[in-house]
Formats: sequence, structure tokens, C-alpha cells
Amino acid sequence: MRFFRPLLLAKLFYPDAVFRIRTSEKILYLTFDDGPDPGSTPLILEILEQKNAKAVFFCSGKAAEAYPALVETIRKQGHMVGNHCYDHLNGWRTSNDRYCNEVDRASVFTSDRIFRPPYGRMKQQQYRLLRRKYKIFMWDLMSYDYDRNFGAQRTLNAVKSKMRPGSVIVFHDKPSSSSFLMLRDFLEFSAARGYRFDIPAF
Repeated sequence: MRFFRPLLLAKLFYPDAVFRIRTSEKILYLTFDDGPDPGSTPLILEILEQKNAKAVFFCSGKAAEAYPALVETIRKQGHMVGNHCYDHLNGWRTSNDRYCNEVDRASVFTSDRIFRPPYGRMKQQQYRLLRRKYKIFMWDLMSYDYDRNFGAQRTLNAVKSKMRPGSVIVFHDKPSSSSFLMLRDFLEFSAARGYRFDIPAF
């Protein structure tokens, strides 16, 4: 079963995290996880530039360390870089010390202000420790662009039907993602309905 929106339990576990940004305006917040990657990041940036859309790229520290020029390009084009842990750890399966250290390690190459936990999974103690340093950024809408069994058309249909003002939408910055096949169509569809794409103001 696919859950496009976070379960209520997640909001209870992480009460100060950002799931959706309150606004009465037609604004969507695009996010791309797991990059940067030379096989995907330039293509995403090209589409975003053509459609005058801004996004948050939650980069793994390991990838950001390997491709610093891509991280710099993301920033130069007016996007935001976020922290996605150094090595994409599952917090539920990782000790608190190791997990927090990996996030801090990634901050050198990504961000020391904004963090999205891989898989959306953190233990309560990890959350309490990390929220002292970082704004925890979750999501309002998961696109499932990483799921090959779901497919680009179903991903496109899902985000079209479920988006709403203030939605934080998760796509993925990697060559295996279907986002390249539907991102342009989604941006055009949303813009035609009066939406714009921005980065959060914090």
C-alpha cells in the first residue's frame, strides 16, 4: 500500500517538523532527494530553469562531497540545498550517536540549517537532538517517482490530483527516478492552474 500523505502518527512523533507550509496562495514546494548525481541533477535543473521553478535539493553528504560543483550549481541557480544525512541511514536501525554524527558530517557539504531524514524515519531521541540544530523538513505529498512498479504516468496523475496550496512534494534526484518523464508536464499543469514553485523562507 502506498501512502501519498504522511500518517497522522508521524505528525505526532515529529510535532515541530514541516509537513506542509501554511499559505492561502497557490504555492508548491518541490523537493528532490538523494542527489546530486551527474546523470540526473543537470536535467532537473534545466527543466526547473525553463519553467522558472525553484526547489529544495536534499543532498546526501556523500554525493555532495563527491560532486561539489553540482551543489554549487544548484545554489547559483537560486535553489536551496538541504541535508539528507551523509550515507542515507535509516534512523530506526541506527544508534542515536551514529545517526546524529552522520547528519552533522553531511552538514559540511550540504546544509547546517535544514534536514530531511532518509525514509522519514527517526527515533524520538534523534529527533529531539537534531531539532536543536536543524529545521526538520518532511513532506505533504510523496510522488513515488522512485517506484518502477508505479510508473511515470501514475506518478503524474497522483501529484496532479493530490497537490494543494503549501504542499511539500517529494521527487528524487537520481537517474532511476521517473521524475524526468513527468516533471515538465507537472510544472506546466500546475502553472496553468495558477501555481508557482518557491523555496521556503527560513
